[in-house]
Amino acid sequence: MATVVSPSNPAPTSLRYPHSTPGSQVDDYHGTKVADPYRWLEDVDSAETKTWVEAQNKVTFDFLATLPQREAIKTRLTALFNFPRFSLPSKEGGKYFYTHNTGLQNQAPLYVKDSLAAEPRLLLDPNTLSTDGTVALSGYLASEDGKWLLYGTAVSGSDWNEFRVRAIATGQDTKDVIKWVKFSGMSWTHDSKGFFYSRFPEPKQEANSTFSDLANQTVYYHRLGTAQDADSLIFASPDFPKRGWGAQITADGRYLLLTGTEGTDPHHRLYYIDLKDAQNPDLSGSVVKLVDVIEAVYNVIGNQGTVLFVQTDLAAPRNKIIAIDLAHPDKSNWQTLVPESKDVIDSAGVIGHRFVVSYMQDARSRLALFTLQGEALKDVVLPGIGTVASVSGRHDEDEMFFNFTSFVFPTTNYRHDLATGTTAVFQAPQVAFDPSLYETKQIFYASKDGTKVPMFITARKDLKLDGSHPALLYAYGGFNISLQPAFSLTAIMWLELGGIYAMPNLRGGGEYGREWHEAGIKERKQNVFDDFAVAGDYLVQEGYTSHNRLVIRGGSNGGLLVGATVNQRPDLARVALPAVGVMDMLRFQKFTIGWAWTSDYGSSDEADGFKYLSVYSPVHNVKAGVKYPAVLVTTGDHDDRVHPGHSFKYTAAMQTANPTAEFPTLIRIETKAGHGAGKPMTKVIEEIADELAFAIYFTGTPEK
Repeated sequence: MATVVSPSNPAPTSLRYPHSTPGSQVDDYHGTKVADPYRWLEDVDSAETKTWVEAQNKVTFDFLATLPQREAIKTRLTALFNFPRFSLPSKEGGKYFYTHNTGLQNQAPLYVKDSLAAEPRLLLDPNTLSTDGTVALSGYLASEDGKWLLYGTAVSGSDWNEFRVRAIATGQDTKDVIKWVKFSGMSWTHDSKGFFYSRFPEPKQEANSTFSDLANQTVYYHRLGTAQDADSLIFASPDFPKRGWGAQITADGRYLLLTGTEGTDPHHRLYYIDLKDAQNPDLSGSVVKLVDVIEAVYNVIGNQGTVLFVQTDLAAPRNKIIAIDLAHPDKSNWQTLVPESKDVIDSAGVIGHRFVVSYMQDARSRLALFTLQGEALKDVVLPGIGTVASVSGRHDEDEMFFNFTSFVFPTTNYRHDLATGTTAVFQAPQVAFDPSLYETKQIFYASKDGTKVPMFITARKDLKLDGSHPALLYAYGGFNISLQPAFSLTAIMWLELGGIYAMPNLRGGGEYGREWHEAGIKERKQNVFDDFAVAGDYLVQEGYTSHNRLVIRGGSNGGLLVGATVNQRPDLARVALPAVGVMDMLRFQKFTIGWAWTSDYGSSDEADGFKYLSVYSPVHNVKAGVKYPAVLVTTGDHDDRVHPGHSFKYTAAMQTANPTAEFPTLIRIETKAGHGAGKPMTKVIEEIADELAFAIYFTGTPEK
């Protein structure tokens, strides 16, 4: 029984955890015996696990219902979320496509405009595909002629997608249905008669097949009006079943590009097929292996005839743009067009016969234009310090769209005329809060080994650095993923509660290119945890907050970050919010796409991997008698990316080790939910309200 005490509510509350019966499972890792008493919780469909989930949710939701600010936070969040949101427009066949959520719709409907001046019309409303909002639009792409819409749907947050085709003129679906799609792009042939996609073999119909190992991703071509079993197999690598394959047509329709990945390693192989005639593509062409070694990133951003324009980190850790002439493909003939600079090339494309390059400058965006010969033209003026999350436009038109966001600046779409250099707001949301009260600063702190790490801190302009305010520290630190300033209603709600929102750019991310990423992987993963802990210490030392008012939060790989930090530095924070975390570092590779993460984590299947993974694996480093912070674990009961067993086993270990701890460990398990993508708005609001109410309860209200 845990005794719960909060500074904002001194009356203690008793919690009795559901019993987690330990099993006798013991594994031998390279001669070391390791107990795994909660292995049974990996079977999420067993009667025992379902009973455990139901019991845990009852304890958690009963407690959350008593939190004094929960309903007020939920009401305010509902008001904050009630504003229009637009995706960035894309253009095909002279038509503009974008999603528009009016505010509190569970899913964002898709609209089309027949011209820039035309009124938008509803093309697809995913809210009508289920009664509870749990079917999401996972992606879409219009055909070159603007007649067909290829779109994907996902159920209950699953990574599995189904593709369908809709006639844009009538809004009616064809009979085309594509199944067993996961981690796939979409690419129409320029004759608009079919498309390329990637799929996996149909999983075996057996218990827990949703979480089974994934292998043998294959590229197919689907011709409109035919059944899926008649699709043409374009490329497979049965001798290398763990390789993932994506397919993309070049802008002129001439070449089909095949990218081969190995796990989550950003470096990949690059093959191509010459389709010869864009309007009558030859699908029987031979595959040419342009790059057949894992050594660098090769992102083809456009082409001009036989010349591919490629963004790469080959001998350029912060990326450059090169030209590869397929008529003379030897490396000795490759030409650098836009060289590496001190700023990282985050993304690039060819729009209006120009290179449009989005740079990261200390994790902030800069948007630059170059000729196709690599001559610098100018920068596009941005509204301030923030992030350009995406850019769209055609290679042969001067019209470009980009969006911009920052911590207190809602994501706004802009239209830029490349011919005149003018920029205008295209779609702007209006959110019911006053951004003038807040400011964002970027500071740099020295990590444990002296490495300078940047951190964004957002707070009220009149903040007094007296340590009296709760602070929320959010980070990720992995898989070459960069965290840049972005508008978050979780952060806004926390700011309105009197808190401080801090986001450090930990090693393991991509903010400073390949070297920054590789400094936080495998045996160097401890650097990530150190960067995070020192960020929290910095906030305390500089008077932003105190340890008993600090909240740490992260999801997925960030959930691992929080779990490991709780174990290593239980004194760092008062509250920990690990979401859908990778908590069992000795078995993560056994489920779904987990094997792909070994490029970042390593693997316990190797003796060296076991040695460093076992040191920080959250499930395996829980200790009895330690004063841990209050922990609220969140997951979905059928997350098919990070298996929910990670969160289940971590929670069982924490509760069993410290059943009478002053601060509780609770788990909030969302049903009909996965890793987070496509979650209905109602569920999003409820989960954020629960997390923030839990956090503010244990950190207390700020002193006036």
